[in-house]
Amino acid sequence: MPLMHLPSRNLTTNYALHGSGAETVVLVNGLADDLSSWSLQLPALLAAGFRVLRFDNRGVGLSDQPAGPYTAEVLADDAKALVGALGLERFHLVGVSMGGMIAQSYALAYPADVLSLVLACTYASPGPFCSRMFALWADMARSTGLEFVRRDTDLWCFTQRFYREREAELVQMEAAAQGAVQSVEAYLAQLAVIQTFDSRQRLGELGGEGKRVLVLVGEEDILIPVALSRDLWKGIEGAEWKAVKGGHAFAWEEADAFNEAVVGFLRKRD
Repeated sequence: MPLMHLPSRNLTTNYALHGSGAETVVLVNGLADDLSSWSLQLPALLAAGFRVLRFDNRGVGLSDQPAGPYTAEVLADDAKALVGALGLERFHLVGVSMGGMIAQSYALAYPADVLSLVLACTYASPGPFCSRMFALWADMARSTGLEFVRRDTDLWCFTQRFYREREAELVQMEAAAQGAVQSVEAYLAQLAVIQTFDSRQRLGELGGEGKRVLVLVGEEDILIPVALSRDLWKGIEGAEWKAVKGGHAFAWEEADAFNEAVVGFLRKRD
């Protein structure tokens, strides 16, 4: 996959641009996930006639991993530099988890770029429960390394049904995670994004006349509790709400339901 040097950001970014549709969907990954995390969405989006951009955020995969901490605004500005270099002017923006925070920041900073906005399994602010969890992950990363953090995170990401019925997939996923390209320092730099993010005072700017927003959740999400996503939805005037089967990682665990919800929303016209 190609690398793009972005001089304005002093950053080299790994990306992949697929298809030739008239409209583009820009996908924004979650914490510690590289662009391969969208592998189950790519076929559905291409089949629906969209061009699709995936990329590694700074701090993960083959993109540069400069010193942190990072913020959602910093990563949104990285994305802006990338889409500008690729000549993309108007597009649908889809973010999951941390990617949903980056997508909010992007839409707030560059509203004219955004045809529609999908915010999946994400929040406007972490609150005390998530904040304590993230502080624990930071301590674990520093003391034991990322392997134990990933093992703990997976327990929060997937449903009990997944562990009970799809162990072979779990083993494959765990094996793939061993090859993840991310240092402890870069993980902590990304973790700071979700620890410090707070868009509550600006949610009104994301909604209103002419703006299309979907807040999408896995109804069994325990990592980012559904109540936090509901608070996000309530703060965005005119936003749509949809809950489908699955937990925090429902884009993987229940990919068909996730894809149906996203494609259905993107195809909808007012």
